[in-house]
Amino acid sequence: MTDARAKRIAIGARPPANPHAEAWIRQGDGDVLQKGDLYTARLTLDITPALRARIKVAAFTQGVTVAELLRALLEQAFPEDMP
Repeated sequence: MTDARAKRIAIGARPPANPHAEAWIRQGDGDVLQKGDLYTARLTLDITPALRARIKVAAFTQGVTVAELLRALLEQAFPEDMP
C-alpha cells in the first residue's frame, strides 16, 4: 500500500513562446477600446423594480444593453454644449 501523498507527478517546463502566435494574438489590442477608456465614472441610482423592468424591456426591444440605453438618454438630456 503506497501513500498517495508521496506520489509526485513531474510537470514539464513551459514550451517556448511562439513569437508569430503572440504577435497574431496581440495584433488587435491597439484597436479595441476598453470599457474604462470611454466611461470612467460609475453612477448608482435607486429606482423602483417596476421602472427597472421597463428600462430592461426597452433596452431589449431596441437591441442594446441597459447601460447603452441609459448613456444615450443621459447624453440627450445633458449634451456637452449645454449652457
